[in-house]
Amino acid sequence: MKPLFYLIFCFSFFAFAQDEIQLQLEASTDLKAADIFGVDTFGTLYYSDENQSFFKKSVDTTISYANFQLGKITSANTFNPLKINLFYQDFNTVIILDNRLAEITKVDFNTIQDYKNVSLVSTGYDNTLWLFNQDLQQLELYDYLNNKTRVKTVPIQSQALDLKSDYNYCYLLTTQYLYIYSYFGSLINKIENKGYTDMAFSKANLVLKKKNGLFLLPKNSINLKPLKTSDLLINQFLVTNETLYIYNDEKLRRYQLKSQ
Repeated sequence: MKPLFYLIFCFSFFAFAQDEIQLQLEASTDLKAADIFGVDTFGTLYYSDENQSFFKKSVDTTISYANFQLGKITSANTFNPLKINLFYQDFNTVIILDNRLAEITKVDFNTIQDYKNVSLVSTGYDNTLWLFNQDLQQLELYDYLNNKTRVKTVPIQSQALDLKSDYNYCYLLTTQYLYIYSYFGSLINKIENKGYTDMAFSKANLVLKKKNGLFLLPKNSINLKPLKTSDLLINQFLVTNETLYIYNDEKLRRYQLKSQ
């Protein structure tokens, strides 16, 4: 029985190792930031400082936006650099910025006719935002120019943890499930949440965090693959195409995702 047990153990370990994604460190940049919100394909950084100013830092230019009346920036979505959205949960408000960080639109959910108590925000297509309505416990696709809700999902029966999206997909992470929706609100898939708490998303790659480990969910797959991160403490992480960024100890490390 022992030889058979060792054979099964070795086969299982080999299969797990084959599924593991190797992280190859490409560069490390010194950066002092309170929160990192995005890195585009050209290396432009989007982040906030301790004073809650929002920065866009390229190779040769750094510009900023500040709205101290709204307090802490809860989240920022930089997927569309022409319509960056900053979410201030304490004031139930979203600010839309252009690529020069000039204010385009202010969406105050306290003052609109259809009041919404919003806890999560992400970018949709055209002039829309994906919102999680905390009172109704449902995901909504909201047209902020016309003050119109285009899509409402059925109520979610567990606590919402994180929300990520692009023009084609929307991912809602709850304590029980990861929900995957199409751009018009149809549920594509539902995957059991086995301890994941945060997400990062870019095109084909969705990365989820569980304790101090990261896992990759490839496009059109329901099988999560572990990322080999050694013992690096993961405070914040981002994904841009095939590149993973991990931020801690005032260093932003860039890794290339490679299958073993």
